[in-house]
Amino acid sequence: MSDIEEPIVDETSVQEEQVEDEPEFAGVNQSATEIKLFGKWSFAEIEVADISLADYIACKGDHATYLPHTAGRYQMKRFRKASCPIVERLACCLMKKGRNSGKKIMATRIVQHTLEIIHLLTDQNPIQIVVDAVINSGPREDSTRVGGAGVVRRQAVDMSPFRRVNYALYLLATGAREASFRNLKTMAECLAEELINAARGSSNSYAIKKKDEIERVSKSNR
Repeated sequence: MSDIEEPIVDETSVQEEQVEDEPEFAGVNQSATEIKLFGKWSFAEIEVADISLADYIACKGDHATYLPHTAGRYQMKRFRKASCPIVERLACCLMKKGRNSGKKIMATRIVQHTLEIIHLLTDQNPIQIVVDAVINSGPREDSTRVGGAGVVRRQAVDMSPFRRVNYALYLLATGAREASFRNLKTMAECLAEELINAARGSSNSYAIKKKDEIERVSKSNR
């Protein structure tokens, strides 16, 4: 028994094999841990072109989510909804009118179908289209009522970045809702069309038309 030699294992070759295997697994882990909306759309390359709205359009870093349904308590404190992911805010805006209130699963499904349609039509990341649409749809100037005791006039005022984002989401959702009402086109198709036109700055978009009208009225009241 003592004459039988045990096979000698070369430790250096084993270590080299382990080192060669590591990069492959590292790449897999990195892609697996990247957060993608609905498991498809990446937040990594999203750019907010308007620097003034960068703090109010939540689409990067901690605001990247798998679903537009975080169940966060964004109404508990003023301005907290600025940290709500922008796609979730769009979904919440679709729950308007009494019969739709609280139906967030339905709104989430509509948003998912909308993003699919946008990708098919534009071949771009649909999250970027949503961000561009919000940037283009927010009025930069509005008019308010000034005076009292019967003498009332309109005065042009600048609109804050936060209100620009809020107003843009409202106009986009309203335009899509009105387009799909009593129409064969689905809500997702109308919302996709509205977002694409708004992202391009086209006057076919309800939101862009309303924004131009608001800015025109306020310009006459300066």
